[in-house]
Amino acid sequence: MKFATIGTSMITERFIEAAAESGKLTLKAVYSRDLEKATRFANQYDVKLVFNQLEQLATCEEIEVVYIASPNSIHYEQAIFLMEHGKHIICEKPMFTSMKEWENAFETARKNNVFLFEAMRTIHAPNFSVLKNNLGRVGQIRSVNLQYMKYSSRYDQYLEGEVPNIFSAKYAGGALVDLGIYPLYMAISLFGEPDSSIYVPVMLDSGVDGGGTLVLQYVDFVCTIVCSKITDSYGSNEIHGEKGNIIFPGSGTVEKIEFIDRETKVCEPFSIEQTNNDMVYEIETFTDIIKTGDEERYVELANLSGIVLNIMEHTRKQCGIIFGPDKQ
Repeated sequence: MKFATIGTSMITERFIEAAAESGKLTLKAVYSRDLEKATRFANQYDVKLVFNQLEQLATCEEIEVVYIASPNSIHYEQAIFLMEHGKHIICEKPMFTSMKEWENAFETARKNNVFLFEAMRTIHAPNFSVLKNNLGRVGQIRSVNLQYMKYSSRYDQYLEGEVPNIFSAKYAGGALVDLGIYPLYMAISLFGEPDSSIYVPVMLDSGVDGGGTLVLQYVDFVCTIVCSKITDSYGSNEIHGEKGNIIFPGSGTVEKIEFIDRETKVCEPFSIEQTNNDMVYEIETFTDIIKTGDEERYVELANLSGIVLNIMEHTRKQCGIIFGPDKQ
């Protein structure tokens, strides 16, 4: 399938590389509001179609799929416009900022007979399935600790007085929606929707969270999610059960999974090999759904994205984190 990109960041580059590796998507066009930037980016991949007007991209008949990796706050308007012109959308996380946007967007997708996906690579990787299939080994789960903490390359700019998009309330930035969303997706995929949730943020003067702790309450256990864009962590994710523990690195990628038996204390690795660029797997999933029209899998992913977004919106607003789109 032929696709176009919106955005010229490193994550877009990684997606393009994954698309090529998958063999499922072929890059045909690049869009950026800055034509010079779009042209430079397109030249890296020998792409001839370059746009700086969204309508040009929307009306380009050669393009079937658009990957959106623009600032979070403008995902919605771009996705809506493109879907109204018959384009399938793969939108970088967080896909939207509110459930109102989510509901309108999926209704727009339905009306225009296109598919809308949130690019959450973690849950599509083979090792996530391995993790899910081995949960029973720990017995009754009693607690879960998940984390994603990574010092942002843009935090130094923030400290120098600038406000990069990722630390801007206007552009819907912050640690929860940028990094916390990874372990939150894991938790909801593994354990389902929690009974309650609360977020305790570390606030920045820009009005967003530099980090924080999200607590998900389930019937028999509590899941704690720690995220940060202003510190690093070298710890692991851990699922604690009555028969043992499952441990894997604390990041957006599930790899090097280990089971530790409570009685024998034996540590058993059980992860499998997967490609270094795990965006390949989400691309394979999305393109297969588009080609086969797998409505059951599509609805499953859509509902999952809705649960995740609902928790993020609810908990951040409780903390007074108000994004630009919230005021519109």
